[in-house]
Amino acid sequence: MQFLRKLLDQQKPMFEKGGKLERLHPVFDAFETFLFVPNHTAPAKGAHIRDAVDMKRLMMTVIIAMLPCLVFGMWNVGHQHYLAIGKEADMIQKLIIGLWATLPIIIVSYVVGLTIEFYFAVRKGHSVNEGFLVSGMLIPLILPPTIPLWQVALATAFAVLIGKEVFGGTGMNVLNVAMTARAFLYFAYPAQMAGSSIWIYLGGEKTVDGYSGATALGIAAETSANLPKGTEIGGAVEAAFAKSWTPELFTEWNLFWGAIPGSIGETSTLMCLIGALILIATGVGSWKIIVSAFVGTYLTGLLLNALAVNAFMAMPAHYHILMGGVAFGIVFMATDPVTASHTETGKWIYGFLIGLMTVLIRVFNPAYPEGIMLAVLLMNVFAPLIDFYVVDANKNRRKKRMKYATV
Repeated sequence: MQFLRKLLDQQKPMFEKGGKLERLHPVFDAFETFLFVPNHTAPAKGAHIRDAVDMKRLMMTVIIAMLPCLVFGMWNVGHQHYLAIGKEADMIQKLIIGLWATLPIIIVSYVVGLTIEFYFAVRKGHSVNEGFLVSGMLIPLILPPTIPLWQVALATAFAVLIGKEVFGGTGMNVLNVAMTARAFLYFAYPAQMAGSSIWIYLGGEKTVDGYSGATALGIAAETSANLPKGTEIGGAVEAAFAKSWTPELFTEWNLFWGAIPGSIGETSTLMCLIGALILIATGVGSWKIIVSAFVGTYLTGLLLNALAVNAFMAMPAHYHILMGGVAFGIVFMATDPVTASHTETGKWIYGFLIGLMTVLIRVFNPAYPEGIMLAVLLMNVFAPLIDFYVVDANKNRRKKRMKYATV
C-alpha cells in the first residue's frame, strides 16, 4: 500500500490546478479517495459535525450487506444450470458457472455507469458521486442471468442519465436508479423480463425432458389466469407448484432458502434478511421502513385471503414475502436514503404502502407479477408528499398546544 500511496502522490500534481491534466482531477480524486481515506478535514474554526464515515464508506457498507445475496445468487445460477440439464455438480462447480454468467453483467453495469458518472464529473468540474457504487451492483442483482449484455448497458445508461443526472446527480434523483433500470427493461424488452420465460443460464446445454424455467411468480400468475370456472381456488397455486417439472422445487423452505429460478440476487429471502441485519446494525438502513414494508405485505395478503375470488388472492399471505424480489426490494431499494421518506412517521407509512401496493399490483394486474418494482417507484414519487403532510400535521399539533398554553 505504501508503494501505491507513493505512486499516487507522484502523479497528483498533474491533476491539481495548473497541471496538465487539471480537467481530469475528479477522476483522479475518485480513485484516490476510493483507495485511501481523504486527508482533508473540516476547518478548525466554527461548528462542524465530524464523523469518520464518509459517503464512500457508507456505500461500501451497503455493498457488504449485498454480498450474501451476490454470492448465493452466483451459486444459485450454477445450481439452476445443473438442475436444468440434469447433471450433478459440487458447490465449487456451481459457483464457477454462476461467476461465469454473472460477472460480465456486473462489469458492464459498472463500466457503463461509471463512464457516464466520470463524464459528468469532468464536465461539471465536481467530485465523482459515490452513489453508483451501490447502484452498479444493484442493477445486476435484479436482472436474470440470461439478460443480453447490450440490454444491461442500455438500461444502465438510461437509469443514470434519465433517472439521476437530469435531476442533478446523486442525492437529487426522485426515483431509485436500479429500479428505474429494471422498469426500463421490463417495458422495453418484456420478452426477456417476463417471469414466464426461462431465466436459467444453460451455456449451450440442452434441458432435461419436461423442464420449465418459469419463476414462482410466473406460475402463480398463470395459474390464476387459467384456472377453469367453478374450480376450487383454495390451494390452487400450491398445487401448481407441486405439479411443476420437479415437485420439490417450490417448497416453502426452497422459496425461503432461494434455490429457485429468478433474478440473480433476489431469490433468497434468508440472504436478504442477513443483509437487512447488517444495514440496521450499522444504521445505514431504516428498520422502520423494512419492518413496516414486510408487515404491509403480509397484512394485505391476509386481507385478500379473506376476500379471495381467484387463486392468486387465495394464496397464503407469507408466499408473497417468499416469492419474487419482495425481500430484496424492501431491504435494498425501499431503504434508499435519497428516494425514501425522511420523517420518522413517514417511514412507517412509506414502508407499509410499498408492501400493500406490491401485493395489490401482483394480484389484480397479473401482467406485472413482480409488484415490488412498480410499488417502490410509485412510492418514491409520493415520498415527498408523505413527508410534507407528516411535517404539516406536526406543525398543526404544535400550534394547538401553543394556543392552549396562551389561553
